[in-house]
Amino acid sequence: MGKLSRDFYDRDTVQTARALLGKYLVRRWHGLWLAGRITETEAYVGAVDKACHAYGGRRTPRTETLYAPPGTAYIYLIYGMYHCLNFVTEPAGTPSAVLLRGLEAAEGAEFLARNRFGKALAELTPYQKKNFLNGPGKVCLALDLTRAQNGLDLTGDELFLWDAGEAPPADIHVSKRIGIDYAEEAVDFPWRFYL
Repeated sequence: MGKLSRDFYDRDTVQTARALLGKYLVRRWHGLWLAGRITETEAYVGAVDKACHAYGGRRTPRTETLYAPPGTAYIYLIYGMYHCLNFVTEPAGTPSAVLLRGLEAAEGAEFLARNRFGKALAELTPYQKKNFLNGPGKVCLALDLTRAQNGLDLTGDELFLWDAGEAPPADIHVSKRIGIDYAEEAVDFPWRFYL
């Protein structure tokens, strides 16, 4: 129970992606605590995974954070408009990570709603409530995460994961990852986990 240690991330990426379900992502934001329960993840397994930014050992300024020690936040921008948060896994120098795809609001939901939609939680439409935190870009917008937080130590105090000591989720679904049609055979890897 408590903050996840570096050892939690320093292991097989696919196992870590599954184990993250039900844990809490916590952000210290302008003196407030924002948090959400993790409901969806995807594993990206380094140099052997054609869907990973570091496939084939690619190392660029964008991907450098993937090579950082386990328990580092890797945040990148896609389509020039959406940020995505990943948790670096496996030993330093092994470019693997877990993409955070979805949360359930747990703490600071009012501020999450204002960050995401610019209005109060009570003012959200049923459609907005249903699609509040069900995508990587939506999560980062609600938590106000950008490239400015890329490289944060997830064992620190600004952004971290918390184990509340709850029983592991009983009903975990497994499927192919989403939005990686370019990745050939990697498209079929069952590395997406969700509640």
